[in-house]
This record gives sequence, structure tokens and C-alpha cells, in this order.
Amino acid sequence: MIKNNIKKLSVIALSLVALSFVGCGNKSEAKKADEPYGKQMNYKITGIDAGSGVVQASEKAVKDYKLDYNVQTSSGAAMTQALSDAIKKKEPIVLTGWSPHWMFSKYDLKYLKDPKKSFGGAEHIDTIARKGLKKDLPDAYKALDQFHWTPKDSEAVMLKINAGGDAKKIARQWITDNKATVSKWTEGTKKGNGKEVKLAYVSWDTEIASTNVIGLVLEDMGYKVKLTQVDAGPMWAAVASGDSDAIVSAWLPGTHAKYMADYKGKVEDLGPNLEGAKIGLVVPSYMKIDSIEDLAK
Repeated sequence: MIKNNIKKLSVIALSLVALSFVGCGNKSEAKKADEPYGKQMNYKITGIDAGSGVVQASEKAVKDYKLDYNVQTSSGAAMTQALSDAIKKKEPIVLTGWSPHWMFSKYDLKYLKDPKKSFGGAEHIDTIARKGLKKDLPDAYKALDQFHWTPKDSEAVMLKINAGGDAKKIARQWITDNKATVSKWTEGTKKGNGKEVKLAYVSWDTEIASTNVIGLVLEDMGYKVKLTQVDAGPMWAAVASGDSDAIVSAWLPGTHAKYMADYKGKVEDLGPNLEGAKIGLVVPSYMKIDSIEDLAK
């Protein structure tokens, strides 16, 4: 009898201890949720590769707004994985964002207002060609010059690629589904007769989508197309040196301003192939802040 009572008391005691730990855990989680967003995020802005325009602008924003934050660089894939993990737990996160990007189609996100204009104004993505391309490959030049699509078009291709699809197959399907748009790009052009066109691109979701699409359009025109993935600096350098014929990946006037200045007179800007682009700090919509200024609170 005494032994049974001791056992019962032991079970009760252990249960109370377990409940106290659960209670502490709940209190700890509740306390953390009440903390300022900065403290919850360890004062970290989740970024992409070091040296990219959006990261440089984010570092400028940290100084402009006197934020006690660090911009942590990684890759685009690592950044979006961190976003996915945060959203699943409904935790705060601040990203170095840009659009068009598939994450805006997949998640409910918002840009933080930027009253100090650290990120500049609206951006556009331009097609940049090497000097002499118009003379050497006039019809390829014309198609590249006439290439123009919308952020919605771009995000539709990006989202499917991100879901695990083959970039070339998805680009081909988009071309098949948008014949009227593509016909405007090739209007007034002749066949390429197997001549090579070399396109460089940076490994951003936007540029993977656009370069694969225009690359296939040029192939359909009869050109042999070579796509080369490089970092932003070497991409611009390749066009300036003639190692690549063109890029459809120039974010202007802000993100790639330095490269445009460095290679002024050595490349030809054919103008925007996509308008309405943007860069800035991005957060999930459930975060109760609206401006970069709010991060200082």
C-alpha cells in the first residue's frame, strides 16, 4: 500500500515538473513574440550574393536609416529557403528583394516603404549588346531589340522553374502559349542560317527565365545559341569585350549603374525588355511594419 502511494506521488511529481517545463516553454515563446522584430531576427537582413546591386543598396539603407542590422549574404536559393522556413513558423524575416520574382506569386509579401530613397526609384531591365552586333548579325540584333515582356510573363516562367521544372521546357511552353507576343519580337527578321549567338546571364531567377525564352526564340529563327551563366561583373565584361553578343539582364538605372558607367561607350543599350522592376527590403505581409524606418524601433 505504501509502495503504491509512493509510486502515485512520484508520477504526480513528474507530471507537475513536465507541466512546469511546458509552461516555461509557452511563456518563453510568448515573450519572444513580444520582443521587437529586430531582436527576434538577431538584427539580420537576409540577402543574396555579396556585391550584388540589391545587397549594396541594402547596406546603404542600413546606414541611411541608422539601423543596428547586418546584411547577411548568401545565395538566392538560400534566401528563399529562409523565407519559406520563416513563413511556415510565421516568424519575422527581412529580405533583400526584387521583382519580378516568383516569391511574390507564391507568398503574400510586401516591400517596406523607402522614404530616404536608398533603393532609388523604379527600375527596368535592359538588353545590352556588344558593339558591332547590328552589323554582324542584323536579324538577331533586331529580335533582341524587339524583345519585351511583362513582370507577369516573367513570374509565370520563374514560378514553374522554381517548382522543379526544366528551364528550357518551361520556356518552350511559354513560347507556344504566347505566339502573338513572340511574333512581335521576330517581326521583320530573316532566318539565321546556323550562325552562333552567344548570350550571357547572371544566375537570378528573372534572368534564367528571360535568357532561356529569348534563346529559344533565336534558335527558332535558325541561330545556334550558346548560353553562359556568370556573375554580374563578368557578364558585363563579356559583352564589352565581345566574348558574348548580348545580355537581357541589365537592371537599370540603379542596380547595375556601376557596370553601365564602367563600360560606357563599349556596349550598346537597346533599351528596356521589361519595365516595372523594383528592388528593396521585403517582409511577409503578416509583419506589422510598413517602412524601413520601423526597423529602427
